Amino acid sequence: MADTLVKLNTHIIFHTKSAGIAMRECDLSRVFSYLGGIIRNKGGIAFIVGGMPDHIHILTTLPKTISLSDFVQAIKKDSSKWIKTLSPYYHSFAWQTGYGAFSVSPSQMENAVRYIQRQPEHHQRRSYREELKMFLEAYGVEYDERYAFEE
Repeated sequence: MADTLVKLNTHIIFHTKSAGIAMRECDLSRVFSYLGGIIRNKGGIAFIVGGMPDHIHILTTLPKTISLSDFVQAIKKDSSKWIKTLSPYYHSFAWQTGYGAFSVSPSQMENAVRYIQRQPEHHQRRSYREELKMFLEAYGVEYDERYAFEE
């Protein structure tokens, strides 16, 4: 095969820095749109970007020219810089260093989109920590609670 052909659907989740500030509800749609633009500029397809004031969910393809860690780092770095320009409120805004990333099969894409669309509904019943633990356990990811949720 002469060309590199890749389609890796990935659900990425990351949180604001624990000691930092959350995003304001009134800014979320602009933040989601901006994140989608970063993803497209890096060669990914942003199927949906959503979340809550304290965390983000992204359903995207992983570009074939960049590693997952470099992709997420670019998304977080570029968006953090931009968010700080929205208002003095965001002067100390930052994302946590870590993130969760989970593969999504083509047959589960619609379910993943619906899950991200329904974030406010999900978080009436479960915290971010409980949500991330649910993903880690469903995907069989080993983790140490002392480090998985702090920073």
